[in-house]
Amino acid sequence: MRLLVFHIGADRYGLPLAVIRRVLPLMALKAIPGAPDAVAGLMNLHGTGIPVIDVARLGGGAPAARHVDTRIVLADYTAPDGTLHPLGLMVERVQGVQHVDDAVLAPAGVLAAPFLDRVAGDAQGIVQLVEPDRMLPDALRAILFQPERQAR
Repeated sequence: MRLLVFHIGADRYGLPLAVIRRVLPLMALKAIPGAPDAVAGLMNLHGTGIPVIDVARLGGGAPAARHVDTRIVLADYTAPDGTLHPLGLMVERVQGVQHVDDAVLAPAGVLAAPFLDRVAGDAQGIVQLVEPDRMLPDALRAILFQPERQAR
């Protein structure tokens, strides 16, 4: 499996390339008043508003640092009902793509955040798999992806 590797603090994480549409530079985001802390804002991508989640904040950490290698990863998020939504994921210290053999991925043994999955070790330490489809609790998903409103 090929992963886009990034950091939350000192730790490495990987998003499967299969769920990534694009990797974008950090851009200005529109604040969403009253949104939970994990919501970094709303990005405008070719006229479409797409919610952006700060993955570090979602994991209970400090907000993602605005470094030259902080990126917004446009990912496919599949809701429990099967609906596909674009979702921006703000991640810091993006290292690039790394191949991890499925056979070496093992259970982490600890489930602190529901979107974190299996781990693999290499010469640089441990990389942990991130599952975007398990990222959003029901309440947050309801805020971010509302049914289309009918024109009046």
